[in-house]
Amino acid sequence: MSRIGNTPVAVPSGVTVTPGPSSVEVKGPKGALTFPLFTEISVSVENDVVTVARSGSGSVKQAAAFHGLVRAHIQNMVLGVTEGYTKALEIHGTGWNAKPKGQGIEMQIGFCHLVECHPPEGVSVELISPTEIKISGIDKQQVGQFAANIRAVRPPEPYNGKGIRYQDEHVRRKAGKALA
Repeated sequence: MSRIGNTPVAVPSGVTVTPGPSSVEVKGPKGALTFPLFTEISVSVENDVVTVARSGSGSVKQAAAFHGLVRAHIQNMVLGVTEGYTKALEIHGTGWNAKPKGQGIEMQIGFCHLVECHPPEGVSVELISPTEIKISGIDKQQVGQFAANIRAVRPPEPYNGKGIRYQDEHVRRKAGKALA
């Protein structure tokens, strides 16, 4: 039995959840999001509470897997359209920095060329300082994926600690060569 799937999702005021036959739509003050439904799952809204249940069709194992997944996505969409999601990145390295360029950013991070990163629609990039990047949006998956794409350009290395890392990330440092 899925504990996550059975937990109801509270809908705050100003947010509407509209379940359809093939998708769920969540509208709020920051925007609207949709998520496709599986045939094994049904969604209902009563008294500002969303409940997710398994239908009789399909495999029991597959329905159990989708049950918690759909509930978690609906919870993330409700939080996204009310509060939004943010990820903060830091650039560590001497002379390494980022500049705004159009909607995206242009980074100078130790390569012989500049690296440009353009966010997908619905995601915004803000430079707090030349070495601090703030990514925000209403879709948790898009915000996290764009932050991971920027980090993957130059991930932190363990010897000097140089690279792009999340703000709360701890980089485990290694000792360099020891001379005998």
